[in-house]
Amino acid sequence: MRFALRFAINLDRKAAWSVPTRGWLAAILVLAGLAIASAPAGAASFQPLEIATKNGVQVFSVEMATTEQEKQTGLMYRKELADGKGMLFDFNPEQEVSMWMKNTYVPLDMIFIRADGRILRIAENTEPLSTKIISSQGPARAVLEVVAGTAQKYGIRPGDRVAHPLFGSK
Repeated sequence: MRFALRFAINLDRKAAWSVPTRGWLAAILVLAGLAIASAPAGAASFQPLEIATKNGVQVFSVEMATTEQEKQTGLMYRKELADGKGMLFDFNPEQEVSMWMKNTYVPLDMIFIRADGRILRIAENTEPLSTKIISSQGPARAVLEVVAGTAQKYGIRPGDRVAHPLFGSK
C-alpha cells in the first residue's frame, strides 16, 4: 500500500497529467492498495459445509486448503475468525494428521474428520502461537478449523456427520 500511495503522490507532481486523470488514477491506486492490504493471505472462495449434530444441522462457510502452501499457512497471521467461518484442510488420502498453532493468533477448535465424513476427534480451544503438536489420533481425511468454543456452542461431537463434497456429499 505504501508503494501505491507514494506512486499516487508522485503522479500528482507530474505536470504532464491532466488534473482529472491524476485524481482518478491516484484514487484507483489508493483503493487497490487498501484492498490488497485488507485481504487475508491466501484468501479463497468460501464453500458451505454442514455438520449434523443431535441439536440439528450447523452450517459453516469454509475456505479450502488443498495445496501444500495453503495447508502450511492455514489461518496463520489472521487476527480474527468470524463465527460460522472456518478453513477445511484436505489431507487425501486418509492419514494420521498433526497440526500446530505456530503464528496463529486466534484460538481454534480443530475438528478431525474421517474419509466417510464422520468426526474422529475434536481438539477444543487450542492455544494460540503454540508449537505443541495436535494429532488426529487416528486416520483423518480432513481437518476443519473454526473459532474456539464452536464445538461446545453447537454440541458438535465425535461421530457427528460432516456434509461437504470432499466427503462425497452435497
